[in-house]
Amino acid sequence: MREAVSSGSIAKFYQKKGAIPNIGRRDSGYRLQIEIPKPKIEISFMYPQGNLFIPASVGRLEAILKEPAGEARGVGLVCHPHPLGGGTMHNKVVFRASAGLGDAGFVTLRFNFRGVGLSGGEHDGIAEKQDVRDALDFLSANFPGLPITLAGFSFGSRIGNEVGMTDDRVVRLISIGTPVDKYDDFDFLVEARKPVLFVHGDRDEFGALDHVRELVERVAENTEAKLVWFKDCGHFFDHHLNDLRAAVRDFVI
Repeated sequence: MREAVSSGSIAKFYQKKGAIPNIGRRDSGYRLQIEIPKPKIEISFMYPQGNLFIPASVGRLEAILKEPAGEARGVGLVCHPHPLGGGTMHNKVVFRASAGLGDAGFVTLRFNFRGVGLSGGEHDGIAEKQDVRDALDFLSANFPGLPITLAGFSFGSRIGNEVGMTDDRVVRLISIGTPVDKYDDFDFLVEARKPVLFVHGDRDEFGALDHVRELVERVAENTEAKLVWFKDCGHFFDHHLNDLRAAVRDFVI
């Protein structure tokens, strides 16, 4: 007899048979077949849904768009940290960075990468670069003529910087909590030819401040590069979120 078992009923199956069989071979007259789909990265219900969906390569991206009360001076796109670490557009660092851009009179957009919340698709780790391009397409189509600043936090800085560095619609980059010790390929930023702001903490768990300084110095050989860092500050900028907001605002004014 062949017996197919879903991931949700594995425990009951084991209880029924009284033993864990070998997967993929005959065992006591049955064959166990398990198919576990890629998990959807859910968001706690404490967070509100986005206020729009962006047409995207994966169908749609859930997003939050905010416009200033007066005339917009520019547009800001903010990319969130790693989804597998709980990163979403509701992350507190992403929220503060977006608020800093809003304080400067910018239209702001933060969105959920593929597979996060109500966005389509599945988390990939690399294909998220297309999500950034889709978000830029949305902004350039709906706010033509306004310069775009692209900001990213942690994983969002790795994905966003690579896209924004070569996209002519983006005039400047903001790299927050740059995880240079987690990703060893941030050297690509040396090729940047547009202003870059680095915001960092001296106790960042994913990027030693000295290593970030070295990167900033190399980037500064070819373009304007500025480092703002905070003392007694970790990766998530606890107790320095308002300082982060001000640093982002001051860079774009």
